[in-house]
Amino acid sequence: MSTQTFNLEVMPILPEELKRLEEIASNLWYSWNPTARRLFERLDKELWIRVGHNPKLFLRNIDQQALFQATKDPLFLSAYQQVLTSYDNYHQDRKPRNGGGHFEQDDLIAYFCAEYGFHESLPVYSGGLGILAGDHCKTASDLRLPFVAVGLFYHQGYFTQHIDAEGNQIVSYNMNDPQHLPILPVVDSKGDEIHVRVQIADQQVEIKAWQIQVGHIRLYLLDTDVPQNSPENRGITYQLYGGDQHTRIKQEIILGIGGVRLLRKIGVSPTVWHINEGHAAFLILERCREYLVQNISLAPALEIIAANTVFTTHTPVPAGHDHFPQDLMMYYLGAMSNELRLSHEQFLSLGNLPNDSPDFNMTTLAIKGSRHINGVSRIHGRVSSEICAKFWPEITPEENPVGYVTNGAHVPSLLARDWSDLFDQQLGADWRQQLCDEEFCKRFETQISDQDFWRVRQAVKSRMLVVIRDALSSQHLHNQLSETHLERLLKYIDPQNPKVLIIGFARRFATYKRATLLLNNLHQLREILGNSQRPVVFIFAGKAHPADEPGKSLLKAIYRLSMESEFVGKILVIEGYDLGLSRRLVSGVDVWLNNPVYPLEASGTSGMKAAFNGGINLSVLDGWWDESYDGENGWAIKPSPYGTHNHNIELRDREDARTLYELLLGEVIPLYYDLGKYSYSQGWVKKAKRSMAAILPHFNTVRMLNDYLNRVYLPASRQGKRLRANNYQRAQELTGWKTHIRAHWGDVQIRQLESPTQAVSYGDSLKIAVAVRLNNLTPVDVTVELLLSRRVYHPEVLVSSQIGHSESQKMSPETQLGAASYKFKPEHPLDNGEYLYSLTFKPDFCGGLSYRIRVFPFHELLTDSHEMGMMRWV
Repeated sequence: MSTQTFNLEVMPILPEELKRLEEIASNLWYSWNPTARRLFERLDKELWIRVGHNPKLFLRNIDQQALFQATKDPLFLSAYQQVLTSYDNYHQDRKPRNGGGHFEQDDLIAYFCAEYGFHESLPVYSGGLGILAGDHCKTASDLRLPFVAVGLFYHQGYFTQHIDAEGNQIVSYNMNDPQHLPILPVVDSKGDEIHVRVQIADQQVEIKAWQIQVGHIRLYLLDTDVPQNSPENRGITYQLYGGDQHTRIKQEIILGIGGVRLLRKIGVSPTVWHINEGHAAFLILERCREYLVQNISLAPALEIIAANTVFTTHTPVPAGHDHFPQDLMMYYLGAMSNELRLSHEQFLSLGNLPNDSPDFNMTTLAIKGSRHINGVSRIHGRVSSEICAKFWPEITPEENPVGYVTNGAHVPSLLARDWSDLFDQQLGADWRQQLCDEEFCKRFETQISDQDFWRVRQAVKSRMLVVIRDALSSQHLHNQLSETHLERLLKYIDPQNPKVLIIGFARRFATYKRATLLLNNLHQLREILGNSQRPVVFIFAGKAHPADEPGKSLLKAIYRLSMESEFVGKILVIEGYDLGLSRRLVSGVDVWLNNPVYPLEASGTSGMKAAFNGGINLSVLDGWWDESYDGENGWAIKPSPYGTHNHNIELRDREDARTLYELLLGEVIPLYYDLGKYSYSQGWVKKAKRSMAAILPHFNTVRMLNDYLNRVYLPASRQGKRLRANNYQRAQELTGWKTHIRAHWGDVQIRQLESPTQAVSYGDSLKIAVAVRLNNLTPVDVTVELLLSRRVYHPEVLVSSQIGHSESQKMSPETQLGAASYKFKPEHPLDNGEYLYSLTFKPDFCGGLSYRIRVFPFHELLTDSHEMGMMRWV
């Protein structure tokens, strides 16, 4: 006889004394406040672990008696009141910090990203892009910036990872139940849900929105899983980075176009739009459509839009940028093409360049629709300027508009509480306001004793080892590993005696990150791991994308090696990498290993987080580490030239692996085990202190947001307002000028009028003159300048090289050849249609000099002096 089971959920009731626990659980402020999260853990530690550190789900499952007992526990009530005081003080203080005070009353930044990683309790993130976006939002809240964020709500999130007994990655998906998350539907004044619609192909797709409070700011997540949609369209927002190109383009339409429409519907009017990676670039199309409704044509509309749009690229290889076939674009966005009053060719040209791939490229759209473009580290800015050089064909990559803002990490989210307590005791509570002060951070080295530093490091490491031990036990028991083998596996993972050197490698398992570089020479690896007097343990964690077979093969290779008898317990692979495990690893490992292929690491942030907690980096000089490494704060693997120049991959990896082995055997391991009278290495502590003091002030997200404020957000706000002024007259003026320049630039020429002077004495003046044929342009349309640089001669190779940066000096126009310089009168060009420009100057230094002369278009309304991409040289 069959029986039917009925499910029933019994909801606990929060006692009056604890009512505000619900408020704390509903604001992601808890994600960077460990004392707030500790409240829930104190109520029921086992349940807290079981619900994945999710406060909302925890409060739906907590035993009623535990709540009653907490109301009678003076220690808990005291901790609860302290958290409430901190929460209220934070939210009542709305005064902008740092550069945020320079915004005007109506300013607002709208930040668009495909994923957000705040905490493991809100699994709508995949990896570094999302975690950086989460840190960006948290810091915007800390600085009280006028800021709103937009993303997608993924019902299945990214996948959950298990690793079977053979090392295969097993993928599963869990449903994100909104009732269990700190989110609420966006509603109007009557309490009705606010929806927007977007046309995709021949269907109107209904979009619901969820709102999440992130401290002072709000995040909106768009969701197509509503009854009004077809089953296919309901599934658009199910999985992050799941599905095929059809799913991807539909998600990006929802994010970009739907995101703009949502903000308009709820009355939000951004003055700065930030596209964080190309996924959201379709917002440019929607904003163009809005201006066309106001009878502003496409060209001036693009100028207005680009003036206050910021585009951040995170991808260091051309193939990594999203692109869609033309037929796919027209199928899904043909209606948008019609609304923009463009032919198919004109519409598609927004996403490609002449003589380039015919696909519609999202990066191309983002660059055409923005004037503030940045990579995420100094090296990545250079690489991106080279990748994007085709957009400004006559400008050198060094001078094109692509800049950089180096990533950072959010200190309050990542600093272990033991360090916060120690800093409070020895540096005073004010240390939290001094995170960007390099001089203040030197106190980590001078005012904290070696003994206290090492004590905290060991305490944090011990707690990490508890988590690692539990995770590995659970992982291998479900793989039916024997108890004996598990004991061998956990031999060195001893929380009571955390003295073994632990080296961590945890990140996405993409091939360019070279997780298996350590395995390049097994003989050397055996030498590293075979010394019982100086044991070393390598911990690996990370996910490969479900479709990335090479990435999954790397994970499997490491796992299978870790199960060989000589490596058991010395190489560990942990499944289920997420933000919770990441926090433990970056806070507890002794060394953070990173060995990507140079220069493919856009930035990286995990090594910063390890350094914040007293860990030491061992990394390839790429991304952020190239800017941080000072010779004393870690170890650097200098990139082999073979991969970069000769593309000899095997030789490149062999050389980089050899450097890694040499550093481990010659420096890292000997320094760690150079034990003194206190049973720890004073040299190690010195280097760890230096790591913390040197890295924390320069690579936290307060510095990063200040850079965004000064370099892009404030300039974008000002430029946008300039072009919108007087009913968009300035935008129309700029558009007309650019059209005029493009029509006549092809025949602009510049030539020098006399043979260059070879030598002068110090103190002598030098006059240089050129003739410029402007082809119906006028001198007010261009800048003519001389670039002067010092050079040093290398006799051994018979060449010279430039020293430092070039100095630019503007050349002045004259009325006729040979005339003395005086104020230019544009109605008197030279008889042959050329204009004379000259410059008289005295060199300020002796030795070798070189100069070059160029002409390029100039208008005072340009955002970047080289945004036209046009230049002529003598």
